[in-house]
Amino acid sequence: MKAIRTRGGLSVRLDVRTAAVVAALVVAGLAASVVLIGTGDFPIPAADVIRTLLGDGDAGQEFIINDLRLPRVLVGLLVGASLGLGGALFQSISRNPLGSPDVLGLGQGATAGALLVIVVFSGSAAQVAAGALVGGLVTGAAMYLLAWKRGVHGYRFVLVGIGMNALAVAMNGYLLTKADFVDAARAVVWMTGSLNGRDWDQVWPLFWLCLLLLPIVVAHARPLRMLEMGDDVAYALGVPVERTRIALMGSAVLLTAAATAAAGPVSFVALTAPQLARRLTRSPGPNLLPSMCMGATLLIVADWMSQRTFGADQVPVGVVTGVLGGVYLLWLLATERKAGRI
Repeated sequence: MKAIRTRGGLSVRLDVRTAAVVAALVVAGLAASVVLIGTGDFPIPAADVIRTLLGDGDAGQEFIINDLRLPRVLVGLLVGASLGLGGALFQSISRNPLGSPDVLGLGQGATAGALLVIVVFSGSAAQVAAGALVGGLVTGAAMYLLAWKRGVHGYRFVLVGIGMNALAVAMNGYLLTKADFVDAARAVVWMTGSLNGRDWDQVWPLFWLCLLLLPIVVAHARPLRMLEMGDDVAYALGVPVERTRIALMGSAVLLTAAATAAAGPVSFVALTAPQLARRLTRSPGPNLLPSMCMGATLLIVADWMSQRTFGADQVPVGVVTGVLGGVYLLWLLATERKAGRI
């Protein structure tokens, strides 16, 4: 930790290691994005990708990059950043490394909203995205209300979330059994979580939502650090506990639901990104910015791995993150049990 003093007498603390980790993740994410844009049935060298992005490419490359591949990569970056930040918020609020949207049922709740629109109303892509957003918000509100008892205790919140996840999974299974073949096939494809076919229509809503919520999260970063010490300590330090918790939970639910609406339920990014960021920074705080950068980089690298291993549009990115995240979850459970925390 390094203190920087300004001319006005103000002092700003800078965690050098955290800043270095964020810078490395940003560079890695941008490099992976350039490589991913050049990957596909028509490979494009990285130098040509950069030149085209700077406006100096030929007409064919501009069409492939700007119209077809760039929106997909931007959706991946935004979805990964949203899930990483949302996961960090939930884990800090619950004070539990398992307090992730994947475990707590937010992803399944958003999926239930999307399936309801697909199966019952045969809605359009925009209506399916709206249904996923509403489903995530309803699930988040129900979790908070059911977990409330003179405050929201971390383990009670996680247990309620696991119960909500089971209910949402059951509802999703029921909806699939009632769907006709075409709607069921469409729903299963959406449920895997994929960046295939994403365009600018998914980029801008998610971008503006992130731009709106990020200042709210940053403004509550210091109270969140105090909340990690427990409600009693936070009250003693003058933190408006419930108001802070509601603002941050609302932001986390919106980020997760919007990411699910844009790309489907991409598994385990929200669980693994904050944990990996915390291990890299070695900082006990919420690590919001590193988690956001880690989530974006993870999702882009997973999509690149999927295309390089199985070919473009063959295996959705949600399958790759599910496999990697499942292995990580088993390791995390074993570590927590060995430490006596579960």
